[in-house]
Amino acid sequence: MTETNADGALTDEELAFLHSIFDLAREGAAEKLMAIIDQGIPVDLTDSKGDTLMILAAYNGHDATVAGLLERGADINRLNDKGQGALTCAVFRKNEPLTRFLLQNGADPKLGAQNALAVTQMFGLPELKAVIEEYLRA
Repeated sequence: MTETNADGALTDEELAFLHSIFDLAREGAAEKLMAIIDQGIPVDLTDSKGDTLMILAAYNGHDATVAGLLERGADINRLNDKGQGALTCAVFRKNEPLTRFLLQNGADPKLGAQNALAVTQMFGLPELKAVIEEYLRA
């Protein structure tokens, strides 16, 4: 990598590298992404919209990537700038296995302006509302 610009801004090369990390999360390239994180990239790295690697992986249905990030200490309840988290994404995309996994691992279905429970109401997802309610009763 090249040195940071004199004003402290990242170089084009550094920005391209960071963008590629977010692409790995979107694509579900779990092995490559975990290797980069294991080398020191922050597991809760966020993009300009506040989306974390976990949020991007959850939105795109990459369960193994989400699990790998969680194993490395990712914040399961981190929200983006719109008040959405990984659980909201899993619910919105109707991914019941990932929804259950996130709930089992401590995701809060009531957290955020656009939380998972609200999404079940907004988009008429009674089957996922029932899943969430199982965990709220437990």
